[in-house]
Amino acid sequence: MSRSISDRAARVEPFLAMDVMSAAIRREREGKPVVYMCVGEPGTPAPSPVREVAAKAVADGRFGYTEALGIRPLREAIAAHYHAAHGIAVSPERIVVTTGSSVGFDLAFLACFNPGDRVAIASPGYPPYRAILAALDLEAVEIEVGPATRWALTAEAIEAAHAARPLRGVLIASPANPTGTMILEAELAAICATCRRLGIWLISDEIYHRLVWIGAEKTALAFDDDVIVLNSFSKYYSMTGWRVGWMVVPERLARTIERLVQNMFISVPDLSQRAAVAAFDPVSTAELDLVKAGYGRNRELLMRRLPQMGFSEILPMDGAFYVYADVSRFTNDSMAFAAKMLDEAGVAATPGPDFDRSRGHRYMRFSFAGHPDKVAEAVERLEHWLK
Repeated sequence: MSRSISDRAARVEPFLAMDVMSAAIRREREGKPVVYMCVGEPGTPAPSPVREVAAKAVADGRFGYTEALGIRPLREAIAAHYHAAHGIAVSPERIVVTTGSSVGFDLAFLACFNPGDRVAIASPGYPPYRAILAALDLEAVEIEVGPATRWALTAEAIEAAHAARPLRGVLIASPANPTGTMILEAELAAICATCRRLGIWLISDEIYHRLVWIGAEKTALAFDDDVIVLNSFSKYYSMTGWRVGWMVVPERLARTIERLVQNMFISVPDLSQRAAVAAFDPVSTAELDLVKAGYGRNRELLMRRLPQMGFSEILPMDGAFYVYADVSRFTNDSMAFAAKMLDEAGVAATPGPDFDRSRGHRYMRFSFAGHPDKVAEAVERLEHWLK
């Protein structure tokens, strides 16, 4: 009798952005050039204060386990950030340092939901939301969003989904991946109030905060203290490979999550935590804002040139560093289009089915987190290829 994989594992779909990246790496190994626009990864290193702290720590030599919830200096620095950026007092006791935001989702889902519970997410949306929910025997309730709601979830849609069949949780993202759209302040307040009234856990993915082009970001904590917020040092802070993020949780959840971390992960790498404290240094902020200005130039270039090439619909690019573009002028199969674009133009981007299983065949996501010279090169390659 053969040994089979678990049903839960079998339900987990591939993360196509990572598959595209692997194909691009294979192409590079063959000596063929590639411009990467497939993954949301800053093309710059961590700021210099972060690297200096890390270098000193390596020279000192010893790294060990830390408290499961994270080292105290980092938790205090994150709490101070909420006061400085949002005027909100958050106790360090409510901060959980995580191995990137990905582990934060695992912990939030495990702490709040039981097998079979229903959790609403937007479609299009970040693919691992569905995958993690599936792996934990949870049901992802995908609510389609579109132009009528600026491609964002609304309180009305959440209430309707709950009335049709009760929800246990809602996961929102603002700015969102892949669309880049933000939930406007009044709508975010309404979502928080609706979830609180209905007794639904609200989890707010805020990892693209500080990468906002139109308006200003608001944390869900401004409207409800009893929500779970996730963030990361991977995006604005240019620390993707350091694998460090954080959660803000209600005090009543902190011990539950601590027990989960103790048994499943022990702690986030000591080196990454020590270095991350320096990410809030004013010198780091100055360097990171220069990087952000480069993203802004990339955004302006793509907003101008992609429509000229025939990408007929560009979703609102409120924040983050993505363009979610309609490619139906060229194809009704964005998977094939992405493969051909990589093979013939040397540009790696992510096909829409990664984010939206029903409409994604019409869309592609382009990340503009790379150096402006590389993004400009990608534009030239695309324009030549599409002629």
